[in-house]
Amino acid sequence: MADSTAADAHGYAEDGPRPGGHSTREALLFGGVYGSVLASSMVAALTRYGASTPATRRYDALWLLVTALASALAHGYAHYIAERAPHRRWDGLRALRNEWPLVAAVVPTVFLLAGAGWGWWPAKGVEYPAFTLNILILFVLGLTTARQAARPWPAAVLMGLGDALLGLVVVVANALIK
Repeated sequence: MADSTAADAHGYAEDGPRPGGHSTREALLFGGVYGSVLASSMVAALTRYGASTPATRRYDALWLLVTALASALAHGYAHYIAERAPHRRWDGLRALRNEWPLVAAVVPTVFLLAGAGWGWWPAKGVEYPAFTLNILILFVLGLTTARQAARPWPAAVLMGLGDALLGLVVVVANALIK
C-alpha cells in the first residue's frame, strides 16, 4: 500500500487493494474483459435460434443488462464473503460498487441491441457488429492496461490481441454451434 498521503479516507491507496481484493486498474481490466466476453456470449446465446425482430432485440438488450447486473452482484458478494477478515460497516456495498466496470462493459452491446429494437438500424444481423465491438473493446483494454504497466508497444499490442482472442473464441464457438 502507498503512503498515508495517497490513501483515501478508508485507508485504501488510490490504486491499491480495495474491498474485493483488486486495485482500480485490475478491477477495470477484470470487469471490462468479463463484461465484454459476457456480452458476446449472451448475444450469441440469445440469437441462436435466428429470431431477429425488433421485439426480440429489445428483449435481448434487457436480458443482457439483467445478466450483467446479476453477475456484478454475485461477483461483488463473492469477494465480500471470501475475505476472511473482519468487515467494516459499508464494505459489502463497496465490494458491490467496485463491480461497475463489468456492467459498463456491456452497455455498448445493450445500446446496439436496444437500437435495433427501436428501429434505429436493422434487427437482423446486429450480432455481428456486437461481436466486432466487443472484440475491439477487449483489444483496447489489453493494450491500454499493458501500456499503463509500462510495457513496450509490441508487447502491449500482443496483450491486446490476446484479450481480443477471448472475444474471437466466442464468435468461432457461435459459428460452430449454429
